[in-house]
Amino acid sequence: MEMQTATNRKWKGISGSTLKMVAIISMLIDHIGAGVLGRYLILSWSQAGNSGNAYMDLTDSLQLTYMIMRWIGRLAFPIFCFLLVEGFEHTGSVPKYVMRLAAFSIISEIPFDLLFSGTVLEFGYQNVFFTLLIGLLVMWGYRYLEHTVANTIIRTLGYIILLGGGMALAEFLRTDYAATGVLCIMVLYIFRKTKTFQILTGFVAFMWEVPASLAFLPIGLYNGTRGWKMKYFFYVFYPAHLLILYLLCCILGIGYIAVV
Repeated sequence: MEMQTATNRKWKGISGSTLKMVAIISMLIDHIGAGVLGRYLILSWSQAGNSGNAYMDLTDSLQLTYMIMRWIGRLAFPIFCFLLVEGFEHTGSVPKYVMRLAAFSIISEIPFDLLFSGTVLEFGYQNVFFTLLIGLLVMWGYRYLEHTVANTIIRTLGYIILLGGGMALAEFLRTDYAATGVLCIMVLYIFRKTKTFQILTGFVAFMWEVPASLAFLPIGLYNGTRGWKMKYFFYVFYPAHLLILYLLCCILGIGYIAVV
């Protein structure tokens, strides 16, 4: 009886909350690399240029560590895109979802600019919440067309216009990942009904940044369950960790250096 139970036991995969934690940890490593270590790297390059080869060994070591941390960080965005699609499919209120993303896009912008530009506000590069927000709006538009426009040609033209408009808006606002990010979100949305196709097309869509494609390994293990209740954790964590990392840079005396 025990052998039969063990034989029939199936591994259940990972929940949405576990997947989200993988993305959050990956993002944190990325931002430590970009926002903190990146500043030391810029400083080391400057000191190496002024002092011959005295800092070259340190610079090489920092650069390797920096690259590894950024590679690990590439896992985060594809997972967040996937979870955005899942959230859109299961949310009880799309307008509230949009308002939540919009609110935290604005809230996060000052911490984002402080960490990466060393200034309170800098409009040349916007945080990833704006990219996710635009992707969410395009998905909402797609759903509206799907449910209201019967003519296939007109509906397809509408899809193209919506996608092109979303990508153009992301480029205009210079959001993190910009047009490419919106396109990748929509690839995951369009193929959402068949998980195998969604994973394969997502893998291909993110191959422009090869380490990012590896995110579809944990995504492939997703079992469709919610897991822990942590609805607002990421929303709060994102601006909070950016601000904490910037304050750490200020304590270390490198807060004035811009990394983007």
